[in-house]
Amino acid sequence: MMRAVRSLWWREILRFGRQRSRVTGALVQPLLFWMLLGGGLSASFRPPGAAPGLSYLAYLYPGILVLVLLFTAIFATISTVEDRQSGFLQGVLAAPLARSGIVLGQALGGTTLAVGQGAILLLLAPLAGLSLSLPGLLASVLVLALVGFGLTSLGLVIAWRLESTQGFHAIMNLILIPIWLMSGAFFPSGGVATPLAWVMRLDPLTYGLAALRRCLAFRGAMTAEELPGLAFSLTITVLFGAAMFAAAATTARRSSAH
Repeated sequence: MMRAVRSLWWREILRFGRQRSRVTGALVQPLLFWMLLGGGLSASFRPPGAAPGLSYLAYLYPGILVLVLLFTAIFATISTVEDRQSGFLQGVLAAPLARSGIVLGQALGGTTLAVGQGAILLLLAPLAGLSLSLPGLLASVLVLALVGFGLTSLGLVIAWRLESTQGFHAIMNLILIPIWLMSGAFFPSGGVATPLAWVMRLDPLTYGLAALRRCLAFRGAMTAEELPGLAFSLTITVLFGAAMFAAAATTARRSSAH
């Protein structure tokens, strides 16, 4: 089983290497959002409860890291739909392999790509006015891996149910973009209407982003706004990833049964 998982993981890496245009969608586009939105709003918007001297460019930076993971999850999991159309997925399903192993290989491949691209963007932390320590950098990469695994598994839940790339993009944009916006990536929860504040509390991505903010501020508070504790945020993020992986494996078993 582990040999099959490794093969599927490596296949995702090779596919990415042959489709360099995916770098533009998954890395360059969020980077442009950060430079344009962060630079444009820095002079006129200050996050409520932010520490003195914190620019909007710095506030938006962790959210852009998560956006990179989100875009990578979309591009990585759409390969499941393409594999079904090409017949490759049917060949994999015919093998004597547990469906959870297939999903694990796909999820690990997408997570590896997401973390790799997120780590590249971490190198731009000084442009946001952040000075990362080595423990903070390592902790941030770990959080990126946990969040990336959860988002990739969520993408697989959707991809295993659909047979067209058009439908996949529509559903993913309907789900992933709102949970990113409601995570506190674009604006903080302080001062928003009570119903919206509750939506943000129920958003699992809120806690992954909170953990990332705390890791990026490893040597000092990057922002004075109230954030969930690191241990609690990591627990929610791990549970979210485990739940999405279990859902993806269940969906894969049901799809193969049909």
